[in-house]
Parts: sequence; structure tokens; C-alpha cells
Amino acid sequence: MKKFASFYCLLSLMGCLLFSACKKDSFIRSADAMITITADSLKYDTVFTSTGSVTKVFKIINDNNQKLRLSKIKLMGGTPSAFKINVDGVPGTEWNDLDLAANDSIYVFVSVTINPNASNLPFIVSDSILINYNGNTRYVQLEAYGQNANFLRNRVITGNQVWTNTLPYVILGSLIIDSTATLTINSGCKIYSHATAPFIVNGTLLINGNKNNPVLFSGDRLDPAYKDLPAGWPGIYFRSSSKNNVLTYAVIKNANQAIVVEKPASNANPKLIMHQCIIDNAYDAGILCMNSSMQADNSLISNCGTNISFSYGGDYTLTHCTVAAYSTAVLFHKNPVLNINNFTSVGSTILTAPINALFRNCIFWGDAGFVNDEITVARQGSNSFTVVFDKNLYRASIDPGNSTLSGNIKNIEPAFDSIDVDKRIFNFRITKNTLAPGINKGSITGFLKDLDDQNRNNGLPDLGCYEKQ
Repeated sequence: MKKFASFYCLLSLMGCLLFSACKKDSFIRSADAMITITADSLKYDTVFTSTGSVTKVFKIINDNNQKLRLSKIKLMGGTPSAFKINVDGVPGTEWNDLDLAANDSIYVFVSVTINPNASNLPFIVSDSILINYNGNTRYVQLEAYGQNANFLRNRVITGNQVWTNTLPYVILGSLIIDSTATLTINSGCKIYSHATAPFIVNGTLLINGNKNNPVLFSGDRLDPAYKDLPAGWPGIYFRSSSKNNVLTYAVIKNANQAIVVEKPASNANPKLIMHQCIIDNAYDAGILCMNSSMQADNSLISNCGTNISFSYGGDYTLTHCTVAAYSTAVLFHKNPVLNINNFTSVGSTILTAPINALFRNCIFWGDAGFVNDEITVARQGSNSFTVVFDKNLYRASIDPGNSTLSGNIKNIEPAFDSIDVDKRIFNFRITKNTLAPGINKGSITGFLKDLDDQNRNNGLPDLGCYEKQ
């Protein structure tokens, strides 16, 4: 009997061992199977100075006590991709039915080769690697720099710094100008921000562009599919502590909110002054000011979701500006180009503030059939409220309310040089029509040059940011 018991135990032990071995040799097919991918993204932070290659690696680990089949590993960009991958020593772009033993792993090597001087490349070159198993799909994101530039990731500017135009600047994460700092950007500089990289000004921003070498702000995707899309980057934010900001010949394109100015200035100067600037193709707003102060002259604000919004009061002066919006393939013109009010909502409470705004020698226009009144002025409460329109041209079914009007022109086409929405041609100069309604209809001001840096007339100037030559 004892011999039989011992024999039975031996058989049981062998059975367990056999079952365990069979289990490890079998595949786990459950969608709950566990794997570890040691990186969810690979970022190549090298500043490329010549054609070169950088390689990084990650592992795919089978965390199960059974074999696991990876049904697919694929480089999504395929052969044309700037990235090349190698799975366990085998180069390629796609692998199918790779078996991983229990608690085993494989290595995936990823290299990127970029010519940084290839001007048609975006600054950020992206791709991804698909990993599929048991009906699950995971991705490893790939990101590399495509051109030579100054790459600034989550940078805080302190002290007094000056940027020159030797190389472009690419902003990743964010850029913050400290409350005690001043950043001066010289003519010809190009600043490209990533989709999640706001340009935040707590201190002072000085831009010293000129007609031939403006300072450019835009998104970092320069490839054809993205280079003209709005909302490619967040925008420039002048926050409560910011002061004495002056922008001269800045071109700010393709942002979500191109310029945001909040809270009153801490001194007697306007928080922001803009000379001969262009703001174009912003998704949400071209200029958004909330209870703040700004001045702009000889500037163009064009084709934005809302071109200009002055909210919750403040102090504003626009002189010789063209503010125009036309529906495009990516932005529908549905909001007035200029919105003014003296209030804001905090929960169920309406707060009001004084407002003082002067608009002189400007054009406020949008394509016909979309917005009846291109200027709206709304007032609540009893705070001081002064809004003056002097010698402007605008489209409106009725004149702006709550305002003082003097010598304005209503509902006569400004005779812009060339507007072709399908071809994305927007030339807001007045060159072809000597009888254009805004010619010689402005008030004399101290601004002697237009946006093209051409002389204003000796007599009465033209309306808008361009003087007919």
C-alpha cells in the first residue's frame, strides 16, 4: 500500500511538472495579457548641425507565465519615414506574428537620420510605432528635430536677454519671461512654437523688427499639410505683472489666440504697444484684451476667428489699422471683427469696469453675407464708458451703439487689391482703384509711415494700414 501511495505521488508530481511545462509552452490569448513597453515615446533632443543619425532603444516585455504572440509591430510612416527601426536585430518597417517566451523580452532599436538644412522639413519630425497583440493596440510616439535651431524646452528667461537671427528659435513645452526680465528680439528672428508651447510674458517683451526683416512667430509644423493651419500653437500671453511691451514689425501667424493681454498695466504706459504688425489666421482670437491697455498703429489683423475682442473694460487706441476677415477652407467668418464690452461674468455675478477706446482711420470689414455688423459695442452698469469711432470704414446694418461717431464711412467696399479665398490670396492694400472710398479720408495723426514703411500723404492720409502709393 505504501508503495502504491509513493507511486501515486510520483505520478502526481510528474503531472504537475508536465502541466506547468505545457502551460508555459502554450500562448496566452486573453486581451488582459500584460506586457511592458519601456517607453511610450522617444524624443531626439540633439541639435543637428549636419546630416547625422541618432539611435535609441526600448524593450517589449512579456510579463506573463505563458508565451505571447505580437501580431504586429509596424513603423507607421513606412519606408519614407525619417525613422528606421530594427526589431531583435532585423531591420524593416513591419513584423508579423513575433512570439515572446514567458517572461522574455525583445529589443526595438530606433534611429533617425535628418538633413537639418532641408528647408521643406518641419522643425518637428514625427512618426509612431504600432504594437498589436491579443486585440490590443499600443503606440510608441517618435519625435525629432528637423532643422538646425535654438531649441528651448520649458525655458524661463531671467535678467535681460537678446535674441539674434543667427538661427531660428523653437519653443517646446513653454517659454516664460520672468516678471523681472526683459527679452529683446532683434530683426529677422523666427520663433516657432510647438502645439503645446505658449509664449508667456510676465516681464517685458521688446521686438525690434523692420519692414525687410520682421520678427516671425508661428507654429513649428512647416510641412505643406500644416503650415497654413490655424491653432498650430497657443499664442503670446501678456499676464498681469507684464509691462512696457513694444512690438515693432512682428508677424504673428497661425496661433490659437495670437495676442492675449490681461489686467491693467502697473504703470502709466500701455501694457502693449504694436507698431506695424501683422496678426493673421488665429483660430480663436487675433487680439484678446481683458481689462487691460494697448495701442496699435498701422497694423493688419486678418482672418481670425474673432479678430479683436476688448472685454471687461480697459484703455485702447487703434490708429490706421485694417481689421478684416474672410471665410476660408479652415476658418469660417461668423463673428464680428471687433467686439467691445465693459463686463465679464464670474459665476452668476456680472462685473463691470470703465472703458476708454478710440478707433481712428481704421477699416473694419468682412466678406458679405456672413456678419451683418462687423462692430459690436455692449455696455452694462454705470462705469465710465467712452468709445469713439473717428474716420473709419466699416460694414454694418446699423451704426455701432454706445459710441461716439465722427466722419465714418459705412457699407462701401474698401477696394482691397486682391482677395481670392480659394487660392489663399489676401492683399489688403489699395492699389488698383483711385476712387477707393478710404483714400484721403483720414484724420492727420503723428504716424508718418504705413505698414509697408511708405510715407503717408502730406495732406489727409488714407484709411487702413496701407497708404495708396
